[in-house]
Amino acid sequence: MQYKFFVDGEWRHDEHQPSVSGSYGIVNTVFVTREPDSIALLSPGTPGSRINMEVDHETFQHVVSSKSVLMQGKGVGISETDIETCRDGISSYLSSHTAYGLLPDSGKVIALDVSLPVKQAFHVLYEQGIPVAPLWDLSKGKFVGVLSPLDFILILRELGNHASNLTEEQLETHTIAAWKCEKQQISRQFHSRNKSGQRSLVYAGPHDSLKDVTLKILQNNVSTIPIIHSSSDDGFFPQLLHLASLSGILKCICRYFRHSSHFLPILQKPICSLPIGTWVPKLGESNTKTLATLKATASLSSALALLVQAQVSSIPVVNDNDSLLDIYSRSDITALAKDKIYTHVQLDKMRLYQALQLGQDSCKSNGLFGQRCQMCLGSDTLQKVMERLAAPGVRRVVIVEAGSKRVEGIISVGDVLKFFLGLP
Repeated sequence: MQYKFFVDGEWRHDEHQPSVSGSYGIVNTVFVTREPDSIALLSPGTPGSRINMEVDHETFQHVVSSKSVLMQGKGVGISETDIETCRDGISSYLSSHTAYGLLPDSGKVIALDVSLPVKQAFHVLYEQGIPVAPLWDLSKGKFVGVLSPLDFILILRELGNHASNLTEEQLETHTIAAWKCEKQQISRQFHSRNKSGQRSLVYAGPHDSLKDVTLKILQNNVSTIPIIHSSSDDGFFPQLLHLASLSGILKCICRYFRHSSHFLPILQKPICSLPIGTWVPKLGESNTKTLATLKATASLSSALALLVQAQVSSIPVVNDNDSLLDIYSRSDITALAKDKIYTHVQLDKMRLYQALQLGQDSCKSNGLFGQRCQMCLGSDTLQKVMERLAAPGVRRVVIVEAGSKRVEGIISVGDVLKFFLGLP
């Protein structure tokens, strides 16, 4: 079989593989089909390439002692060799590709000036359908932080606190810079060990490896980080290129290994057999993380408090039988910017089902309706869960019982990447 690659508007062949020349000087790469090696894996492509090739015939092997372990107490045998082989393969891919490969062919990136009023900033987030935005400080000539839904949650909770000096009227003119200073004061009250209460901007460069980008996101417990090109030699301001997210990185992994999953046996294992995500504990199980859920009749204030205290990004909403109805996420808070609902809503009076309706309306207007609450079965493969998590607008899937839709667990894109990198 003969083939070529179309890269950056040009037809190219693989110089490292056998090739043939046609009568018109056209050079094609030649592929001779053969049986795969026993543990052959696809090797990563060229560092820095924006095209992640799904097929590469250079192979590598990893041999470890063959042991059998049981995960989640489900009784499914998982070979440590399979786990280590999978982790080595994906870690090698992430280490050999850069953040430059995350950049889309076209798109827009929105940044907010710190002098912008908080109220206006969250209207921008709502209207543009984006969860976060980098912050630009013109006086310093650099990006200084990120505005996220958690900021809006903390602001609304402060407004609901009668001891707060921040009123609805002040919110109309209160700038992002002023809020960040106030947030530092709040942080000092709860984190006395942090004397400054200030957190520097976490970002990556376009030539940082995908593994470094992934670790920065996971270790700093953030959802996204900006990709910034900064050079003191050219005399220009730093350039914001993209917002890197774990979903985007997982999408690259899925695309790269989609047609070679048989080389990574773990991808074909049922998700319930792997130590990934947060699960409802079974009878007799201990030392497990608690899976937080809420009823649709719970107040919005209780949902926001749980999001902050449990340090989670979403909470499944269930009925009296613990069957899944919907999911409430931090990013849903920006829906309160619609028609300035935040100026007259009482968080302890608003029910969660009312807030969910606002979130659904927001998803419809941004073309994401039907993607906000994704479900899987415990028997679904890891690859299927990964493909679903890599879809636009999806950051976690809820594992439900077949038929009853009773919640059994929840898996985020961060959970999957922590497993691949061997992180706790």
